[in-house]
Amino acid sequence: MGEYSTIGQRIARSDSFVKVTGEAQYAGDLSLPRMLYGKILRSPLPHARILHIDTSRAERMPGVKAVVTGRDTLGVKIGPLRFRERFMDQPGLAVDKVRYVGDEVAAVAATDEDVAEEALGLIHVEYEELPAVLSVEQAIAPDAPQIHEHAPGNLSRRIALEYGDLEKAFAESYHVREDRFNTHGQAHAPMEPRACLASFDGAGKLTIWTSTQVPYFVKSDLALALGVPASDVRVILPYVGGGFGGKADGMFSFEFCAALLSRKSARPVRIAYTREEEFVATRRRHPVTVELKTGVSKDGLILAREARCVLDGGAYNGFGPATVLLCGIFLNLTYRYGTFKYEGLRFYTNNPVSSAMRGHGAPQSHFASELQMDRLAADLGMDPLDLRLRNTLKTGDVTLNGFKIRSCGLDECLRAVAEKSGWREKRGKLPPNRGIGIACTGFPSGTGFRQRPDLPVYSAAVAKLNEDGSIRLLSGAADTGQGSDSLLCQIAAEEMGVTVADVKLARADTDVTPIDMGNYSSRETVFAGNAAKAAVADLKQKLLEEAAELFEAHAEDIEISGGRVFVKGSPDRAMPFRDLVHAVYLRRQGKPLVGDGGYDPPDKINYATYTFGAQAVEVEVDPEIGEVRVLNVASAHDCGRAINPMAVEGQLEGSIHMGLGWTLMEDLILEDGRVINPSFLDYKIPTALEMPEVTIEHIESNDPEGPFGAKEAGEGITPPTAPAIVNAVYDAIGKEFNSLPLVGSKLLGVK
Repeated sequence: MGEYSTIGQRIARSDSFVKVTGEAQYAGDLSLPRMLYGKILRSPLPHARILHIDTSRAERMPGVKAVVTGRDTLGVKIGPLRFRERFMDQPGLAVDKVRYVGDEVAAVAATDEDVAEEALGLIHVEYEELPAVLSVEQAIAPDAPQIHEHAPGNLSRRIALEYGDLEKAFAESYHVREDRFNTHGQAHAPMEPRACLASFDGAGKLTIWTSTQVPYFVKSDLALALGVPASDVRVILPYVGGGFGGKADGMFSFEFCAALLSRKSARPVRIAYTREEEFVATRRRHPVTVELKTGVSKDGLILAREARCVLDGGAYNGFGPATVLLCGIFLNLTYRYGTFKYEGLRFYTNNPVSSAMRGHGAPQSHFASELQMDRLAADLGMDPLDLRLRNTLKTGDVTLNGFKIRSCGLDECLRAVAEKSGWREKRGKLPPNRGIGIACTGFPSGTGFRQRPDLPVYSAAVAKLNEDGSIRLLSGAADTGQGSDSLLCQIAAEEMGVTVADVKLARADTDVTPIDMGNYSSRETVFAGNAAKAAVADLKQKLLEEAAELFEAHAEDIEISGGRVFVKGSPDRAMPFRDLVHAVYLRRQGKPLVGDGGYDPPDKINYATYTFGAQAVEVEVDPEIGEVRVLNVASAHDCGRAINPMAVEGQLEGSIHMGLGWTLMEDLILEDGRVINPSFLDYKIPTALEMPEVTIEHIESNDPEGPFGAKEAGEGITPPTAPAIVNAVYDAIGKEFNSLPLVGSKLLGVK
C-alpha cells in the first residue's frame, strides 16, 4: 500500500465518537415543538375486504388531533421499482382490501403515545373476511382466491432465461444430478426499529427525517403519493441503526402516515415502530424453493445447468420482482457454464411481504448451488475444493447472461480458505461428529439498471474547498451503519492529498446534497465512491490551476501530498496546503472553489463490477441435543482493494453472523399468516457467545472500475455461510440436509 497515504489504512470511523458517547441522533431521538405522536391501526386478518371504517369515536377523544384512513389519500400505489406499473402495488393506507396481518388501515396523531394507542382501539373497521392464500401451493391452485386484480393466478412475476442448447449439453454429460432445496424467511431485525418525524410548514413544504436506505426514493414516493411537487419534499437522513435491505423499498406506510397526519393536523408528527411492528409489518427474506439440475463431464467441468426458483412473495411486491430475476442470474456468478436455463416464479400470498435482504436472492440460490457442488464432487469421487477450482470464473470472462468480469480473485479466495482452515488435512478425517465444509460466492457491486427513471444520475457529489483548508464533501449516499461516510472521506482525502481529518462530509439531505440512488445492491463504494473521487478531482484541478498562477509554474507540475503543495523537482518551491488555500481565497476575493462529479456505470444492463469470496467452516454436531456448533470460519473476500481493511473485516464478520443465524436458528414463524414470534425473546438471533472465531483474508484484485480499485465488501460474503455449514454437517455425520433452518429437531438422534 506504499503507493497511497490513506487508502488501505486502518482508520477509525468518522462517526465513532458520537456513537459511543450517545451523541448520535437517530430518527426516534428527534423532536420538534408541538410534536404529535402517531400510531398505525393494522389489519388482524390476512385477507379481507374493507366495508366501512368509523373513526368518529377516536376523533372525539381528548388529545387526538388527526385521524386518517385510505379515503383521505389519493389512492396512489407505490413500489421501489418504477419501470413497470404493475410492480407498484402497495398504497400508503389500505383503500379497499387488506392483504396480510399487519396491513395498514388507519393512523392517529395525538399529544402522547398512550392517547394515540388508546385511540386506535376506538376505530371500528367492518371487514368481509376473504379466503386467505398462505402458501405458494395455495396460490397456484386453480381455484385460488385472487389477491391482486392485476395478477391472474397470483403470479407476481415470471422470468425465463436460456443460453445454449441445454438438451444437447445434458445428453453429452458424463453425469447429471437433480436436487430440490428449500429456504425460509428471515427478519432483517435491525437494532433500530423504523422511525420518522414529518413536518409540513405553513407554505406546504414537507420535511421528513427518516430511518431509510434510500432518501431520494422516499422523496420521490412521497411527492407522488401526496400529490405535491418533488421540490416541496425534503428528506433528511439522521443516523440509521441498520437496514440490511429492509429499509430500501422507498417510502413505507409509516412515513406516508406521518406526513399525511402532519398535513391534516398542521403539526409535526413522529411515528416510531415497536419491535413487534418491526417484525410484523416490514419486510422479510424470500422463502424460496430451488430445483437444480446440473450436468458435468467426467473430469468435473460443468456442461449444463438448469434451475427453477419459486418464491413466496407475500402480500406486495417490494423489490420482489427483482429478486426473482436475481435468484437466477446470480447463479451465473462463481462458475463457468456450457449452457444455462432458468425459470423464476414469484407468487403473491397473504403472508408478510418478502423483499430485498442482504444478498438479495444470492443466499437462496447459492445455498442450492453450493450444496449440489459438494454432492457432484462425491458422485465423481473428487474433492469438493478441486471441483470448484475446476469451474471458477476468471478475470476477463463474460458469463452466459452477459456479466463482464473485470476482476476476479475467486481462485485465490478458495486456495486461501483451504490453507487457513487446513482443508486438505481435515476433510473427511476429523473425529466423529466433527466436520469441515466449503462454499463460495459471487456478488455484484451496484446495479447498472436504473430502478427509478425519474432520477437522472446514479450518484453525484460536490466538493467545496473551505477557507481553512478543509474540504466539505456533499454526497447523498446513505450510511446506515456500514461506514460509507468514512469510506467517502478516505477516498476524498487520498484524491486531494490531505488527511482524512481534513474532509468533512455532509450527510444525505435532499435539499442540500446531490442525487444518490441509495444504499442497496452494494453500490455505495463503487458508485458514491467514484462520484466523490470525481468531484474532488475536479476541485483539485481548479486548485492546481490557481496554484500555478501563484507558483508561476504549470498546473501539471504541481503536486499536493502530505498536507503540502510543491513544484515537482523543486523542493524549495513549496508551502503548506492551508497557506495555499488562504492565498487562493484572497486572490479570488472570497469566491468559493467548488468541484463536482458523478458516476454512471458503463454497463447499463447488468452491474458495474463483481466481488467473489469463499468460506471454510468447521463444525461440531451433538446429535443428543440436536445442536450444531460452528467452531471457526476461514473467510476470504475479493473486494478489489480494501480502502479500510478494518471496516471490511467488520462488514464480513457481520455477514457471517447473519448467515449463521439464517442457517441455524432464525425463522420468522407464521401461523394463519400471523407472525407468532415477533420479539427478540422468541425470534432467536446469534449473540456474541454463538459467534465463532473468524479468520479473514483480503484478496485484492484491484478492479479497474472501482475507486482506487475497490469493490463492495460485506453483502457478497453472506451467501456461502449457510452451505458451508450444511456441507460441514454432512462431513461430520454423513447426513444430507436440503432445507433451512437446520434446527435441532432435524438433527436429533442422527448418528
